[in-house]
Order: sequence, then structure tokens, then C-alpha cells
Amino acid sequence: MRENPVLIDGPVGALEGLHLPVADARGIALICHPNPAQGGTMLNKVVSTLQRTARDSGLATLRFNYRGTGNSAGVHDMNRGEVDDAQAALVWLQAQHPGLPIYLLGFSFGGFVAGSLSGRLEQAGTAVKQLYLVAPAVMRLDAEHSLASECAVTVIQPEDDEVIDPELVYQWSAAFNQPHELLKVAECGHFFHGRLPELKQLVAERL
Repeated sequence: MRENPVLIDGPVGALEGLHLPVADARGIALICHPNPAQGGTMLNKVVSTLQRTARDSGLATLRFNYRGTGNSAGVHDMNRGEVDDAQAALVWLQAQHPGLPIYLLGFSFGGFVAGSLSGRLEQAGTAVKQLYLVAPAVMRLDAEHSLASECAVTVIQPEDDEVIDPELVYQWSAAFNQPHELLKVAECGHFFHGRLPELKQLVAERL
């Protein structure tokens, strides 16, 4: 099954995406990519792994490029703007697959985006079924960008992460006052070099 290139009406212009409809999908998965200012795009291999894992779990998937990334219009905001983009992408995905449960997955900066979007959706009365944060940029999560309180949250953190300080993630997890799962991946760096099958298994067992 090949993903279909799509253009989505975003807040500051068209957003480039890859959509995969799945027969009899049991849910929809939006996958958010890492820091665009550091070269992160929807084609990142961790994002690709998360997309395939969601697909194999029976979810229709969408990954997309934030504003100013790839062929998406606009310029990087590195804050609320990318969450706005993710919300527009999700609205598009929901229109293709109405009424299905929502799964959000984000890697690195994308963890911040997915997490912030989950809280925004909950405030608007839209439930998120599951949230997966992979090596998330937790330092960006604050009062304005808070997670949904009613969804299942899984955090997957490499112990040898050279981009996101693992201790920041552990401290955030310890202070996070709702049930969630923190999975530590030993001897693994930020981009899961050589460890992508393990990441896929960790997510697949929980999806």
C-alpha cells in the first residue's frame, strides 16, 4: 500500500502530506515530524516507522510537512503555528474518515506538536484515544501547550539521546500528574539508529 500525495488547506497556505486510507480502518493516525529548523520532515525515518506501525495496526494515516518545510507554504514558527498546521491536517484527515477514533504520534519536536494538539482538541470537546510521544521536546510543553488529560499517553525515550536530554523527559514524566507509560530504550540515540524495529514493536504492542 502506497501513500497518496495530498495538498491540505493550511492556516498559511497549502500543506504537503502523505495519506494512506486503510480498508475498514478502525481509527485515524496523525504523525508529526521533528524540528524543521534542523532538517526534520515527514520523510524522517522515525516518522516513517511510526506511519507503517499505525498502518499495520489498521489505522488510516496522514503525515505532513509543517509550514515552510518541503513544499508546504509559509515559514517556520517553531511554536503555535506548527500546532495550527497539525490541527488543519487532522481536520482534513477526519473529513476523509468521519467518526473514527483519533491517534496522535509525534517524534522530537513533533512530540511537542502532537501533545499540544491533544490538549487543544480536548478543550474543544474532541477526544483523543491515544497519544505517542517519541523522544519528545518536553521543554516546549507549558501551560499554553498542555496534554489532553483523558487520553492514554505513552512516552518512548532513548536513554542515550544526544538531542533531547533524557533527564528532562524523566523529570517531566515524574511531574506529569496523570497516568501514562514511560518506556526507556537502553543504548539508543535520538534517531533510533539500528533500533527502529524495536520502536515499531513497542508502539505496535500498544496500538
